[in-house]
Amino acid sequence: MPSPLTELHYDSGTLVAPTLPDDARLHALFQKDGRTGVFRAPARHYRDVVLRLRECGLPYEDRAKRFEPVELPLTVPIEPFPHQRAALDAWTRAGGRGLVELPTGAGKTLLAVLAIAWVKRPTLVVVPTLDLMAQWQGVLAKHFSGPVGMVGGGVNDRQTLTVTTYDSAAMQMEFTGNRFGLLICDECHHLPAPSYRFIAEGTLAPYRLGLTATLERADGGERVCEELLGPLVHRTGIDELQGQYLAPYEVRRIEVPLTPDEKTRYDEARGRYLTFVRRLGVPLASPEGWARFLAQSQRSDEGRAAYRGYREQRRIALTSSGKLDALWKILLEHREDRVIVFTDDNETVYTLARKLLLPALTHHTPLPERKALLAAFSSAELPVLLTSRVLNEGVDVPDARVGVVLSGSGSVREHVQRLGRILRKRPGKRALLYEVCSAQTAESGISERRRQHRAYQEPEGPPDADA
Repeated sequence: MPSPLTELHYDSGTLVAPTLPDDARLHALFQKDGRTGVFRAPARHYRDVVLRLRECGLPYEDRAKRFEPVELPLTVPIEPFPHQRAALDAWTRAGGRGLVELPTGAGKTLLAVLAIAWVKRPTLVVVPTLDLMAQWQGVLAKHFSGPVGMVGGGVNDRQTLTVTTYDSAAMQMEFTGNRFGLLICDECHHLPAPSYRFIAEGTLAPYRLGLTATLERADGGERVCEELLGPLVHRTGIDELQGQYLAPYEVRRIEVPLTPDEKTRYDEARGRYLTFVRRLGVPLASPEGWARFLAQSQRSDEGRAAYRGYREQRRIALTSSGKLDALWKILLEHREDRVIVFTDDNETVYTLARKLLLPALTHHTPLPERKALLAAFSSAELPVLLTSRVLNEGVDVPDARVGVVLSGSGSVREHVQRLGRILRKRPGKRALLYEVCSAQTAESGISERRRQHRAYQEPEGPPDADA
């Protein structure tokens, strides 16, 4: 007796089948919906379901997808670099699913262009910021002849090739998750955030590509990326590309002392903070421990004083007067170079802006002003950019040669991203990253944690062949 026809439907981010054939693997992907009596699965299982139905020779009718193969010829042929070719080959061998880790400036966007041309399906590119959305739209429009849509920032133009932000994609996916055959997540380390996971869970897209310079997350969230987008199929490190495809670079660490007054205030504030933490037995090395400290610190006067102590000792270490002196010396030494100064928070960058009479670029900076600042920096009209975290990833600043990390978190990803901002290659360029730390403070430990990456083990690269 022939098997009954299996119908597949899409419903608000889920794959629905009114009935299922008697197959254990298919039943393992679905759950019976007690309200409606149908079988329901996350939309991301669409590929597995269709492949299983085909493998078993079971008849089915696909009413779920709203996309078909499309011709997407490149307007100009692309000759990929060896690392781009290796990444593309690894991804295609994996069936068009998986994660690729390439350094900033190594051509992740062009790799995505090649992937789109290979898949030949309507594609949704998801990016973290409006700046990146506009940047991606320009690249795709350059390499493909058809219109490239954008969704986000007040724009709602959906096309065969569409770029959107993580925020917009999360809100729209239940309505559009059946319209794209390829999902590309740029800076995919953002995807494990609870509010963003539905982007990959709620789309049928059988082809998936995750791009990042640093996949690893302190909370182990990279496993979520692998579950939703596919396994890590290729990784190339900064140290492998410097000198040939990225600028050679050097990393210099400068420790500056606190003044006697700063040291006294630092020790007093840190003492209040640590006394409370030790009495509670809070393991601050884990995210759970930090969350517990925050919760407990708001339940008593002692706890609130401890939290103020934490904030104060951190502020003193990150904004010590010695750092300002060190920064001024660096800027004088590199007066002929374009310099990006990174800080951990907006308060610090605005303080520097007032003292140095330089413009600050933060997430509060309006988009037109941000574009004007980046254009002035690129043309050398503005030699120094002061920023908090808004330039950590994505934004193209090819003419920066010197970076100064004045303060930051213990995140390895953040530190590698900041290094990547200054590594775009040009003839004769040798990049230089300064890390300025307050001596005899917890910042030294933060510095050691964020430097645990192969890019910092042997920072001295070979001489630039163009130098």
